[in-house]
Amino acid sequence: MSRKVIIDCDPGIDDAVALCLAFFDPSLDVLATTACGGNVSPAQATRNAQVVLEQLDPPRFPRLGAANEHSCPAADARHIHGDDGLGDTGFEVSQLHHPHPSEKLICDIIRAAPDEVTIIALGPLTNIASAFGRDPELPMQVDRIIMLGGTLTGPGNITAAAEFNIYSDPSAARMVFRSRTTKTLIPLDVSRQIILTLDMLDQLPGESTNTGAFLHRILPPMFRAYRQLGQERVHLHDAVAILATIYPELFEMVEMAGDVETNGELTTGATIFDRRPCPTWRSNMEVATAVDAPAVTDRLLRGLQACA
Repeated sequence: MSRKVIIDCDPGIDDAVALCLAFFDPSLDVLATTACGGNVSPAQATRNAQVVLEQLDPPRFPRLGAANEHSCPAADARHIHGDDGLGDTGFEVSQLHHPHPSEKLICDIIRAAPDEVTIIALGPLTNIASAFGRDPELPMQVDRIIMLGGTLTGPGNITAAAEFNIYSDPSAARMVFRSRTTKTLIPLDVSRQIILTLDMLDQLPGESTNTGAFLHRILPPMFRAYRQLGQERVHLHDAVAILATIYPELFEMVEMAGDVETNGELTTGATIFDRRPCPTWRSNMEVATAVDAPAVTDRLLRGLQACA
């Protein structure tokens, strides 16, 4: 039986790759894709989520949630993903006249299937915090939240202390961290161990398929952006979170007590864990501390090939 999931994301090239994996994996039933601001503006994130759906044409279309255009992430990643978030590829997309707000869609789906739906959070936790604020009973009705974000031992990738997703909305992250939901965190320490080189492009589906044509357009700009930063290899962090959902046996998890710094001059957005010999904080999530990187890389490439 497939696992019911909502994918909350800020597309982003790596988000788009993650959605490819999720839409076509038989073990996942993607009920909704909810957009939030992060890599790009909220409006662009909503548009990109729709672009991915239309380009991939998955067997089952999930519902689409629109990002709150009044939310203002603290950063963006257009230097990696391009001004449009998808490598400046210029995809056309139909106009949605009455999109459903992401936070409302999350509430509606969880309420309709209590204890059955997993939320996979690939971007800032803005939508999830808003949904929890809208419906205080909702955290107890989510099966699990699998979050991509934070660091266990550092360094960050947006500041010296903070990872991008958490830094973009640290107050939302703190609210979700402190919620009574069952949580799994995939930190940067683990996701950055999955490294992909240019030869991955030769292992993608052929361009005669929807998935292959889409991936061959969005991934080369990401490699070029990394090269301009002096790096010949790329990370697809968001795809790692999808693979952690599908193949949890490839990740080592440890129960921890975690929180988020919201006010530090140098540490805003830092994820803090009480790892003292005699901790006083109560454990509130499981955290990935190790990964079988070769196996996850193999599953990623095979998963993309299977999308065709």
